[in-house]
Amino acid sequence: MSIQFDPNKAIYAQIVDSFYQQICSSELMPGEKLPSVRETAQMLKVNPNTVSRAYQEMDRDKVTFSKRGQGTFVTEDHTIIRALKEALAKKQLTELVHYMRNLGYTDETMIEALTKTIREV
Repeated sequence: MSIQFDPNKAIYAQIVDSFYQQICSSELMPGEKLPSVRETAQMLKVNPNTVSRAYQEMDRDKVTFSKRGQGTFVTEDHTIIRALKEALAKKQLTELVHYMRNLGYTDETMIEALTKTIREV
């Protein structure tokens, strides 16, 4: 696991985003144990308190759950994972639409550009 940290965004939030992406792409499976806070901090070369905050945020969002003395695990609730995936996709699409509108694209030209790009990728 490695993250290119963006200085304009909180590190703990970027750690959360990275885990969410791994969960949504099935790199981390439902019920799978996450590395310990200490292991993640060492891998990413960040303070363990930063990782702890990220883990707390994921627990708060119910994307993970912690078992005292055993660690943190990915939720087994597929509804939560599906909703997370949809929310992440919508966020990216919304940012893309705003960006393209600022470039002067109409809805129709955005759809054409997206369709063309999908075919090329």
